[in-house]
Amino acid sequence: MQILLDIPDELVATLTPPGQAPDRAALEAFGLEAYRQRRITGFQLRTFLGIGSRFEFDGFLKQHAVEKYTVGDFEHDLATIDELEKLGNDPRPR
Repeated sequence: MQILLDIPDELVATLTPPGQAPDRAALEAFGLEAYRQRRITGFQLRTFLGIGSRFEFDGFLKQHAVEKYTVGDFEHDLATIDELEKLGNDPRPR
């Protein structure tokens, strides 16, 4: 599928990171937003962007300030710890 975007010339430089082609910037922004919203997996984003390795992908996520471990993940982990404590199975070392 091809998607055609009509961006006013005066906004192209503002919306595009220095040294990056506007079409690549749009593709990355589109994919990153879907990944942040968890609509696609890391593997799907890697494939979508043509990133060859997981190492390169981790670098790409770091460059774009995307954390894999979310606040929701943290809250889930805390709830799990609370449940284990209630059951007498404290997972923390003593």
